[in-house]
Amino acid sequence: MTRLVQKVSSGRAFARLAPRVVPALDRAVHRLTRGRVLPSARMLPSVILTARGAKSGLPRRTPLACMPEEDGGWILIGSNFGRPGHPAWTANLLRHPDAEISWRGRDIRVRARLLEGPERERTWSAVVAFWPPYASYQARVERRIRLFRLEPVEPWSGPES
Repeated sequence: MTRLVQKVSSGRAFARLAPRVVPALDRAVHRLTRGRVLPSARMLPSVILTARGAKSGLPRRTPLACMPEEDGGWILIGSNFGRPGHPAWTANLLRHPDAEISWRGRDIRVRARLLEGPERERTWSAVVAFWPPYASYQARVERRIRLFRLEPVEPWSGPES
């Protein structure tokens, strides 16, 4: 089943439809279940990112797939489903790196850092091994997909808690 989902999510049709459907469904279900259910997390680990808007400064809530790290952080991938432009949430984190995520029903304060250089390359290899469709997304766009590492601001017991 995972291979089928990966194949479907690698396609251009998914890239056109998913940005309109997946985030809206995730936000609605997450709100209705008070943070207990996030539909896209059935496919990939997911968070709800709350970051201040780059231009408005207002809180923006965005459901995102993530790659949890063993040390208690998360990697966010600015793939935008393989569409040309960077997703807006990446500009928000570049301007306002202090944010919050909802992870498995817990709200966690985090600081985001754009990955560059060798660290980005190592992480990109891990991301593609984690979810191969990201390689298809990168192949479709001229821009370099942004990767962010989110680190908890306050100590906590780790991503599996």
